Amino acid sequence: MKKIFFAIIIFPIVAFAQTKKTTTTVKKTIVIKPISIKAVTASKERLVEITTDYGVIVARLYDSTPLHRDNFIKLVKEKFYDSLLFHRVINGFMIQGGDPASKNADSDAQLGSGSAPGERIPAEFKANFLHKKGALAAARDNNPQKASSNCQFYIVQGKKTDTAQLRQVYEQRIKPESPNFKYSNAQKEIYERIGGTPFLDQNYTVFGEVISGLNVVDKIAAAQIKAADRPLNNVRMKMRLLN
Repeated sequence: MKKIFFAIIIFPIVAFAQTKKTTTTVKKTIVIKPISIKAVTASKERLVEITTDYGVIVARLYDSTPLHRDNFIKLVKEKFYDSLLFHRVINGFMIQGGDPASKNADSDAQLGSGSAPGERIPAEFKANFLHKKGALAAARDNNPQKASSNCQFYIVQGKKTDTAQLRQVYEQRIKPESPNFKYSNAQKEIYERIGGTPFLDQNYTVFGEVISGLNVVDKIAAAQIKAADRPLNNVRMKMRLLN
C-alpha cells in the first residue's frame, strides 16, 4: 500500500537559487520581549504556547480560518501534540511537526505520513494571510482540493525576498492557479523586510502566526539533520492554550 506523505513541496524557483559561500556569516538573533499576562488575557484570538527543546514559541490562531483554528485547539486540548517531534526541518525554509507516528519513532524511521483520526481539513486560503516568517500553516498531501492534514503543521522561517524575486514567484507559481490574487504594497514590504516563503501562498492554508519566539524557530531550523531532513537529535514539543 502506497504511503501518503503530508509535506510541503519545494518548488524550484530560479530567483531563489543561491551559491553557498565558504565564509562563515554570523546571524543576528531576533530578540522578542515576553508576552505579558495582560496582553494574553486581552487577546480575542486564541494563543498557543509551544514548548520545545530549544525554547518557547507562542502563536496566535486566526479567527478567519475557523476550521483549522478549531481543529488545532481541539488537538491541543487533547494533548495530541505533547512529545511529538519536529520531524522535518530545512534551514531557510521551515520546520514541520505533528506526525503522531513521531512520538515513539525509531531513530531511522521515515516520518511524515501520520494523521489524526478523521478527515482532512478543507483549504481556507485568505488573500491577507502570507507565508511570511513565523507563519503557522498546515501541511498537506497532493490531493487536488489542497485540503490540509488534520494534524501536521509547519512554521515558516524563509528568506528575505525582494520585489523582483517576488514578481517572478508570482508569475511562475501563483498567478496561473490564483489569477485574482495580487500582492499589496504592504505585503511586498513584509517579504522584503522580514522574509518568508511566498511560493507557498494560496497553495497551503496559513492559519496563524508566531508572536513570540522567532529566535526559537531559527534555532530549530539550524539543527543538524540526517536523512529526510530529520534533526539528528530529536526536537520534541508540548503545547497548551494561553487563553
